[in-house]
Formats: sequence, C-alpha cells, structure tokens
Amino acid sequence: MKPPVRCAWSYAGMTEAYIRYHDEEWGVPVHDERRQFEFLVLEGAQAGLSWSTILNKREGYREAFADFDVERVARFDTRRVEKLMLFPGIVRNRLKIESTIGNAKAVLKLRDEIGSLDAHLWSFVGGRPIVNRWTDMKQVPAKSAESDALSKDLKKRGFKFVGSTIMYAHMQATGMVNDHVVGCFRYRDCKQLK
Repeated sequence: MKPPVRCAWSYAGMTEAYIRYHDEEWGVPVHDERRQFEFLVLEGAQAGLSWSTILNKREGYREAFADFDVERVARFDTRRVEKLMLFPGIVRNRLKIESTIGNAKAVLKLRDEIGSLDAHLWSFVGGRPIVNRWTDMKQVPAKSAESDALSKDLKKRGFKFVGSTIMYAHMQATGMVNDHVVGCFRYRDCKQLK
C-alpha cells in the first residue's frame, strides 16, 4: 500500500510529531477559545524560528502558560516573567513572553467588548473556512487580505506578535484557511469541515 501524499512542508521536520500535526491538526477548524489562544501564543513564538522548534516545545508552553488559560496568564507578574526566562521548555525571549501576557489581557478586554475571541477571529473569513485549490506549496501565500485586516484589527486592540504573516499562519493552523494542496490526502477531509 502506498503511503499517503502530504503537503511537502510536513516532511520538513521529519519527526513523527511534525507529520502528526499536519495529519491531525493543521487546517482543521478550531472553535475553542483556549485552542485559539494557544495558537496565537505558538504562532507568535515562532516569529524568526522554525515551526519544528515550537512544536518540540509545545508541552513546555502548555506547562509555562497554565495550559493556555487566558485568565491565569493575564495575571502573570514580573516575577513570573523572570521565572519563565529561566524555563528551558519555551523560547526564552522576554518580548515574546511579555507579549503572551499582554495578549491574554487583550483577549479579556476583547471578550468584554464584543464577546468571544473565536467568533471575532472567524468573522474575518465570514465565519467559514476559505478553501484554496493550490497544486503546489509554492503557490501558498505568506499572507492575504484577510490576514492583513485581522492583523491590523488585533494590533489596534493592543495585541503583539500578530503581524499579517503570523496571522496567516494562525489562520492556516486553526482551519480558517484550508491550504492543504489538492493532492494532499487531508485536502478533501478538511474541505468538509466547518
């Protein structure tokens, strides 16, 4: 039996976890507040690094940031930041750590103003996944008009590490955009999801 055809990027990390991420998570629509926050944190942490680096530290991020509990993370203080700067399970970048705490506070403010983070993020794609029909990974853009608008909105709300490229990666990860190439075995599966 032939192995399934996957998006070329899924082989880049060449680890079981990396391939499992492609096969089980990437492009699957997320509507859970905590998972949305998790991907905001992880995609922001990736800035300037490889996704495999972040994926390998995912459990460390869960431990360091209270399993992505927004209310708890929003209460982290400077003493907690100093502890996190010593924690090897995450990328020890002060700006990224502080932005995670600031972003948690921004999520709480957003919820107070307009309701759910998840509904707000999905509103930038009309509440339904954008399904692309790429035949080659070279066709997949680094950003889009939707990620530009989302980035601009979040920055205005005080979020950090939410540039358009980061937000496009977030949209791909959370299934707001289906960027599996049409030859990938996950393309059809994810196309059916909402």
